[in-house]
Amino acid sequence: MNILPAIACLWKAKSRRVEVFLKMQIVLMAILAFLIPGFALAQVPDFADWDALLKKYVAPETIDGIRLNAVNYGKLKTDPAFSRLVNGLKSFSPAQLKKHEEKLAFWINVYNLFAVKMVTDNYPLESIKDVGSLFKSVWKRNAGIVGGKDYTLNAIEHKILRKMNEPRIHVAIVCASVSCPDLATDVYKADRLSEQLDVQMKKFLANPGKGMRVGTEGKKVFLSKIFDWFEDDFEPRGGVVKFIRFYVSPKDRQALDNPSLRVSYMDYNWGVNGSPR
Repeated sequence: MNILPAIACLWKAKSRRVEVFLKMQIVLMAILAFLIPGFALAQVPDFADWDALLKKYVAPETIDGIRLNAVNYGKLKTDPAFSRLVNGLKSFSPAQLKKHEEKLAFWINVYNLFAVKMVTDNYPLESIKDVGSLFKSVWKRNAGIVGGKDYTLNAIEHKILRKMNEPRIHVAIVCASVSCPDLATDVYKADRLSEQLDVQMKKFLANPGKGMRVGTEGKKVFLSKIFDWFEDDFEPRGGVVKFIRFYVSPKDRQALDNPSLRVSYMDYNWGVNGSPR
């Protein structure tokens, strides 16, 4: 008995049912998108609102003798645009991001946004670390929602960003503290990301209060503790000193090339990078 015609008939019937089902889904999605605002698939955020907020509430200042970009958390906290921005991420699925630079720029922006949110949610405070407790640090507390999923700052930094093999993230993500790299007043964009990260690295290393400082005789260099904590991330690029030499002045580069150079690390100021504090 030839069963091929029967199988073909069953296959056609199944295909028609699948086609009908898919059409029904499309119709249903269209109806829901019309009836429920925000139900439709969220567009990839361009962080234009975040860019505007950064330019409005971030300005140069000196805190504890350290030059930095300070955030006016008190005023930012009450700006409705900030709440809308945070809420908008709740419906965006990161799975929509396909390119490496898109993912990297997106998560750097999200980390910085959520670190700021962690402060505004608990403002006023002296340090972002005050949000944590003996049992759970601030880094492991839920910071915000992306695509319906809770994320901690720890998860974004260590489980997403560091796994993308780009050591320059460490001068781009800002944990809301005085000794952190400056919070940039431009959002990170995929098509300019490498240039932006280079600029951040140069600015950070040019800041003697928290990035890099060369001793008076040029035989000792003081680096941010960040380069100690994340030393392993720079190893594939030849190590910290070899990596950063391309981002400093010729005079400082000469000091870094000294074979007898000694490296020490600055104390880290965990005070909030806020104005007014």
